[in-house]
Amino acid sequence: MKKIVRYILMTILSLFGLLTLFLSTSVIFDLFGIRAIEGNFVMFVVVANFISSIIYLVSVYGLSKKVKWPIYVLGLSTVILSIAFIGLKMHINAGGLFETKTVGAMIFRTTITFVFTLIAFYVISPSKSKN
Repeated sequence: MKKIVRYILMTILSLFGLLTLFLSTSVIFDLFGIRAIEGNFVMFVVVANFISSIIYLVSVYGLSKKVKWPIYVLGLSTVILSIAFIGLKMHINAGGLFETKTVGAMIFRTTITFVFTLIAFYVISPSKSKN
């Protein structure tokens, strides 16, 4: 069962990581006119998403090798996104421009990254044998 869950996690992390990498680099480097579509984006949030996308893809490699460190790097990504969310709240309170959808997206991304971390912990932790 853990093997199936690990492959599902690897697939979702790959897709989520590649999508996030594409969108964040498109905003950072203004590719395909994405900046105009995004409106009032907050650059440090985009950079946090970019860093997390790299972490997602690196975690897939670690999960494929069945090592323990993907738990820690996914946890680090959760921390990075949490700090970015706190920074976003401070930015909003200071009267900075932002899109309302960014708040919902940050809640979703931080939560889903935490869930990825928990699932990674589940699939990597050793099973207790019943002797």
